[in-house]
Amino acid sequence: MENEKIALEATYFSIIGNIFLAVIKGLAGFFGNSYALIADAIESTTDIFASFLVLFGIKYSNRPADENHPYGHGRAEPLITFLVVGFLITSATIIAYESIINIGKPHDLPKPWTLFILGAIIIWKEFSFRLVIKRSKESNSSSLKADAWHHRSDAITSVAAFIGISIAILLGKGYESADDWAALFASGFILYNSYLIFRPALGEIMDEHLYDDLVLEIRKVSMQVEGILDTEKCYIRKAGMKYHVDLHANVDAFITVKEGHELAHKLKDTLQAKIPELGNILIHIEPNE
Repeated sequence: MENEKIALEATYFSIIGNIFLAVIKGLAGFFGNSYALIADAIESTTDIFASFLVLFGIKYSNRPADENHPYGHGRAEPLITFLVVGFLITSATIIAYESIINIGKPHDLPKPWTLFILGAIIIWKEFSFRLVIKRSKESNSSSLKADAWHHRSDAITSVAAFIGISIAILLGKGYESADDWAALFASGFILYNSYLIFRPALGEIMDEHLYDDLVLEIRKVSMQVEGILDTEKCYIRKAGMKYHVDLHANVDAFITVKEGHELAHKLKDTLQAKIPELGNILIHIEPNE
């Protein structure tokens, strides 16, 4: 429950921040003649919906196991991550399309004061990224990690807008489209980030082995249990904020079945106590010969 609380608080933070920024960017872009800022506002608007999806995913994936879902509902989280990536790709496509159209259209130079707005936005979004990415690591949440990268892509989009507007203002007439080129560049970066978010979530769905450090920790803790002589196979798959484990443990070949059964329970209880992020643990007892 502690991990869920951490993730939910970070998601509420993202939602409130994105609503505020979408309004500020939209108004600044409209009155400041900056399509890069308007593009930034479009991304922040999609971020709002994406954060609501993350909120739903975190709540649903942390439902307890039931008869139909004996391993819990954790797999909902990477599925939500796929939807979040879909929002990112959609916003990048819209920004790119509108940028290309606006590059060929004559329009006024952006207002110089928009740079101050962008500077404040960049600082805030980078702070938001660092906060949410830290919370995603603390809670083992893949969808929250995707939400954090929304903040980072937003910061980069704002940096591109800042550069584009600066070029347009400094070089003056004839360079108005620098603002639009900046928005186009930002859309490419958003697509790149989409892949970075999508790839780990796909690995999670496909039960890809990505947890070597956790395997070492499991083996280390297992050897602290009296009666466990060694460990062999250790398979890990992630579901939501929990890791499900299949572990083969070597014991004395001449102990009774009952003693082996008790050792398996002792090992399971020890692992869950010392590594709280573990979910279901299946222990297979092997005779040490």
